[in-house]
Amino acid sequence: MTFQLFHALVAFVCLALAPTLARAQQKTGTSFRVGMVFRSYTPKDPYNWRGAKTHALRTTIWYPAVDSAVEKPLQIPGLNIFVLGSVAQDADLAVAPPKFPLILLSHGTGGTALSLAWFGTALAAHGYIVAGVDHPGNNAAEPYTVEGFSTWWERARDLSEVIDALLKDSTFASRIDTSRVGAAGFSLGGYAMIEIAGGITDPAAFLDFCASPEADGICSSPPEFPTLVEGFRKLAKEKPEFLRHATDSHRDARVRSVFAMAPALGPAFRPASLAKITIPVEIVAGEGDTNVPISSGARYFAANIPGSGLVIYPGAVGHYVFLDSCTEIGQKNASLLCKDAAGVKRDVTHVQTIDAVLQFFGHTL
Repeated sequence: MTFQLFHALVAFVCLALAPTLARAQQKTGTSFRVGMVFRSYTPKDPYNWRGAKTHALRTTIWYPAVDSAVEKPLQIPGLNIFVLGSVAQDADLAVAPPKFPLILLSHGTGGTALSLAWFGTALAAHGYIVAGVDHPGNNAAEPYTVEGFSTWWERARDLSEVIDALLKDSTFASRIDTSRVGAAGFSLGGYAMIEIAGGITDPAAFLDFCASPEADGICSSPPEFPTLVEGFRKLAKEKPEFLRHATDSHRDARVRSVFAMAPALGPAFRPASLAKITIPVEIVAGEGDTNVPISSGARYFAANIPGSGLVIYPGAVGHYVFLDSCTEIGQKNASLLCKDAAGVKRDVTHVQTIDAVLQFFGHTL
């Protein structure tokens, strides 16, 4: 074999193995600098904006950045209750590998993508592009609307629209591995994971549950919107057309696996619908969750989705443990979101969850 032929063979083998090597890098925990940008994507009309003032899908994107990127603690006016992590805003994408897997991220009721900054930054540091959308009418960056809190099924469409937009984005389009797209969500964002995986919402099933002796905390208005139940009933009476697309399928075939944290609204899906989900689903929740009880949430989903995984954090681990850790200001002024039960360490739960999600997406994407 000549010297030139040997080097040509080596180059060919390295090229052929590049995707495998890149995947191995992400599985072994190789760390990247974390970049972050804000985007505002506007789908084509007509679009259901759910009464929101902002007619755009505001999206926070965390991504692996070049080694020279300088990370600084992120501070956003109005979000000083949360520790938002350190990022290099507007930094260039890492040079290698040539493509990265994409994770869509859906926040909880009344939150924002940045309320899950701990999740986005951790995955980006391990080689994922993470795109979190602020759902219209249901995010803390603008006034809440009854439609935004009631039209749950539209969240999956928001995620699909963001995939479309990212695949046209001049910065990210060529760097996304479209064969490795996943999604993750918390609370109502966890519900959205079941929707995008293929579950079909049935509002009648949810109302039947809430009228039954088994009704639990999920049937009450959330703390973020104390008059929601009354508003929902009024909306259903005065504008019943808002339910028109509730039973549509929002399955996005590009999404290959989903990770749900404390998923809500289990009874909104009939068991027969959940039984038809065929992609990998992983669920984590806290045993002490009173906002979204695990009996009608995490355990209900796990019992009815074939092959799904379930991890219950024992003891007093509650609902808001999946939000960002809090600053001293948050601890003093936002006790609902920031005060965990005695003995619960939010940062520890975050580490456990990141370990679980990296293992899950490492095997399923």
